[in-house]
Amino acid sequence: MYQHILVAVAFDADHDPEISLQVAQALAGKNARVTLLHVQEKIPGYAIAYMPVDYEVSLKEAIIDRLNELAERFENGASVLVSGHSGRTILDWAGENAVDCIVIASHRPGLQDYFLGSTASRVVRHAHCAVHVVR
Repeated sequence: MYQHILVAVAFDADHDPEISLQVAQALAGKNARVTLLHVQEKIPGYAIAYMPVDYEVSLKEAIIDRLNELAERFENGASVLVSGHSGRTILDWAGENAVDCIVIASHRPGLQDYFLGSTASRVVRHAHCAVHVVR
């Protein structure tokens, strides 16, 4: 059983966090900390010009509210919203916070993933702790 589990949460149509949360519950040791982490990538300058003025602020608030709601399922649950590149930021956060297990969802790899790689494959290749990939 693990004592600090990091659940990488993506809010998109391809990733339902429910299965990842169930896996984290099954892997958590007694009094384990479970941190739900969402990495918000920067919106490109050419795209942000077409967004409403307060779009980024309202998006962050909505993400934090949802993360907090999901984290309440765990006795020692916490939620974290950070900005950066998904793969690197997950790995950096895990290393800086003594995470001993990362739970991350992945889609079925397509041809583009073999050339560029997905976030989950990057985390699996470079993590210094156990990684559980959920499909």
